[in-house]
Amino acid sequence: MNQNQIGRALCFHKGNMGNFSVKFDTFLETLIDRGAYVSVLLGLKNTLIIAVLGLVIGILIGTLIATVRVLPKYKLLPRVLDGICSFYVGLFRGTPMVVQLLLFYYVLLPLMGIRMSSLSVSVLVFGLNSGAYISEIMRSGIQSVDHGQMEAGRAVGLSFGTTMMKIVIPQAVKNILPTLGNEFIALIKETSVVSFVGASDLYKAFNMIGTNSYEFMVPYLAMAVIYIALVMLITLGIKLMERGLRKSDRRN
Repeated sequence: MNQNQIGRALCFHKGNMGNFSVKFDTFLETLIDRGAYVSVLLGLKNTLIIAVLGLVIGILIGTLIATVRVLPKYKLLPRVLDGICSFYVGLFRGTPMVVQLLLFYYVLLPLMGIRMSSLSVSVLVFGLNSGAYISEIMRSGIQSVDHGQMEAGRAVGLSFGTTMMKIVIPQAVKNILPTLGNEFIALIKETSVVSFVGASDLYKAFNMIGTNSYEFMVPYLAMAVIYIALVMLITLGIKLMERGLRKSDRRN
């Protein structure tokens, strides 16, 4: 590379750095001086609400479905319930999240005469979707627990349901904790689609900043940094929980 080429490369680099500095200043002006940080904080709050409540609902639904699917199929009722649960899981795992949001918000709930806010619909759909995935996660966790645990519970007079809730499922949760953490991370990232039904989230907040400032590079970079920080915090929390569970296992 000759001196002219080196000079052009340095000028190009300085030009890019100067351009980025201008873009960053514009972003800060829109974020702070124009009050866009309020929308960002609201979007962050809604993102966490949708993901956390969606995970809680998903765990409840998933545990119920997993329990039904591991029931002995000697009688008609367990077979019918298993068929219903299989259809539910196939339905929510077979369609994209954004399609489910649009169907619930614009089709199903209006047909039933139910009015819900976009945030509430998002929580509902995320919970139902997560329940389908967590049911399979929980089912594999239950099947990983030694069958003797169930037999021991039944031998001391506990019912099937009591044995599942007090003996089998707590052990299954220990086995599937990392996978539940991955599901939570997936929910955090998938909240970016709730803007399709008008809910405020991180994506909508930063997209609004880009629209108002006519500059999208820095807002989208900032949005990516926030998502990465959230994922890192969740990962750290899961590791701490796993460490605590391992300590309790050693004490036992």
